[in-house]
Amino acid sequence: MDSEGANASGMPTKAILIAAILLIIAVPIAILFWMTAVPGRSHQGPLPRLTAEQRALSGRLRTDVTFIARKPHNAAHLHEMEHVAQYIEMELRQAGYAPHRQPIQGVPGTFNIEAMLEPANGDAPTLVIGAHYDSYGTTPGANDNGSGTAATLELARALSDLRGRSRLRLRFAFFANEEPPYFQTTHMGSLAYAKALAAGQERTLGMISLETIGFYSDAKGSQHYPFPLSALYPDTGNFIAFVGMTSSRPFIRATVAAFRREAAFPSVGGSAPGFVQGIDWSDHWAFAQVGIPALMITDAAPFRYRYYHSEADTPDRLDYDRMARVVDGVERVVRAWARKGAL
Repeated sequence: MDSEGANASGMPTKAILIAAILLIIAVPIAILFWMTAVPGRSHQGPLPRLTAEQRALSGRLRTDVTFIARKPHNAAHLHEMEHVAQYIEMELRQAGYAPHRQPIQGVPGTFNIEAMLEPANGDAPTLVIGAHYDSYGTTPGANDNGSGTAATLELARALSDLRGRSRLRLRFAFFANEEPPYFQTTHMGSLAYAKALAAGQERTLGMISLETIGFYSDAKGSQHYPFPLSALYPDTGNFIAFVGMTSSRPFIRATVAAFRREAAFPSVGGSAPGFVQGIDWSDHWAFAQVGIPALMITDAAPFRYRYYHSEADTPDRLDYDRMARVVDGVERVVRAWARKGAL
């Protein structure tokens, strides 16, 4: 065969090879954008001046975190964990709730705490808002997770005026045993809670896990993410993230869209398989195990906060003004959903 014939016969093979290479490249990129695409536009530019209400909220968050993160509090430090639990219960009672404890089987002295806001109608769907209140090891746990615990307390206070009027049943939950050695085991408090909720066949729209929401930086290079997320998200750690596993993608998208409508604060969001580093590192994982849509609201602590899981995770490290902006935004989202009884 002459050279012209060889080139002609080789063209289809080359075209198929190029098409295959393009497909191999394009499909992962398309999947990545599908996972990380969220509606709405993140706030850009300077933050607006704090309102008087947000300034007061900032002070309450500081007070709560300062008490919660005095000392290590977990299954290895039960005396202090009991003090934190009693503080949570006292604050809930003052807001008009009747908190109760759910013991965790196999780990004596540990328990979840729940307070429920009754809806206008008994058949209303449920939204769970929760945070783990144990700290890691010998750390005081100001950001992880005094910040999330304080935020959940504040949301319970702020939304208490909806009691008997909400079109959603709001369950405020404080979980034990999120931290190692119990993380993602049968002794994890949120897994025990999620299983009990699922067993009751309560119609649950979703679960919001508030996890390390207290640290922010405007410095370039202050935010790090594992690949491939690092290629898509900002390298300045001044935003709040809404993340979860792919099974919860519609819930994540609805929440991000609502937050961006309600809050002037930088935000990112997305879903990914659980094997992506950090995606399932909180109590939302437990709810996904029983088929309840769930997400984590976080400052992406291990990829931003140098004091993560260290004894330097103390209350003075946190930015309570920016925490207040985030909590205020989440309150507005939940309040809007409670008015209409849907996301």
